[in-house]
Amino acid sequence: MGLLFGSRRSDSPWVDSVWTSTSRGVTEMTSVAGVHWGLVFWARAGRSFAAVTGPETRTGTAPVPEDATFTGIEFAVGTSLRALPTAALVDGGIELPDTSRRTFRLDGGRWETPGPDDAEALVERLVRAGIVVRDPLVAEVLRGAQPDVSGRTVERRFRAATGLTRGAVRQIERARTAAELLAGGAPPGDVITKLDYFDEPHLARALRSYVGRTVRQLREGAGGPIALELADERDQRRTS
Repeated sequence: MGLLFGSRRSDSPWVDSVWTSTSRGVTEMTSVAGVHWGLVFWARAGRSFAAVTGPETRTGTAPVPEDATFTGIEFAVGTSLRALPTAALVDGGIELPDTSRRTFRLDGGRWETPGPDDAEALVERLVRAGIVVRDPLVAEVLRGAQPDVSGRTVERRFRAATGLTRGAVRQIERARTAAELLAGGAPPGDVITKLDYFDEPHLARALRSYVGRTVRQLREGAGGPIALELADERDQRRTS
């Protein structure tokens, strides 16, 4: 009973990760700040649904459809939909109309609903059709390059492409990494040193703002369902 997550990293330059989830006897979860926009597909009670999700800048409580199965695609930072700026999706999303078990509608076309093993094939088709696009300057910055433009231009284009500032992306990603390390048993002091937090209160504030958990809750696996694959969930999948 609960919410069981699984995820894998992707080799596609357009995709960060692909995830799956199953809900059983749970109606809400703790949402976690995240820097990626995505496509989510789910089925419940014989009906199929699809949505575009946006980056999230804070933690909160989100409803969960009961007895549902999900497949999600998290797109790489810097990618976006041609018809829908990522900035318009921040802390929100849009449910897609006219979704069936086999197909969904996006940007005026109908596409085959993917499973977790063919998510990248769908993304390749969307890229070829020009529906998913990318700002090459943002990709350059993320690789650590120094573009030949002003810092103000970089920040403006980064925010236009991602809906977030570079600082926000760093803070959110750092907090998620801290949560994963703590749930895996890492001592708080080691996490503070590894991720360059000032001290334990600094770490605690970041976890409260972006993850919705305390250090103790993460280490004990307490606090209820959460939209983040932590060590205990990976262990459950390995032994199931």
